[in-house]
Amino acid sequence: MTLEIISPETILLHTEVTSVTVPGVNGEFQMLNNHAPIVSLLQAGVIKFDGNVSINENVIKKFKKDKAGKWTLYIAGGTLEMNNNKAIILTD
Repeated sequence: MTLEIISPETILLHTEVTSVTVPGVNGEFQMLNNHAPIVSLLQAGVIKFDGNVSINENVIKKFKKDKAGKWTLYIAGGTLEMNNNKAIILTD
């Protein structure tokens, strides 16, 4: 599935992933390929994702890898839309 993370300044990420976990306002949840359509508010926390990820060099310093090998990005909040195997996250 495609993951796109957009901040007010730039597109932070546009890549293919196998899973993405987000900090929803009602708790953390994970989305995999063919996830049902969803729109959710996100709270401050960490987005985690993995797969054959490609991150642009000018924003890679914002991302880290955890002990399990997943990429992570801290966000202050935002919104998520998942539809047709594309997750778009608008974040602060």
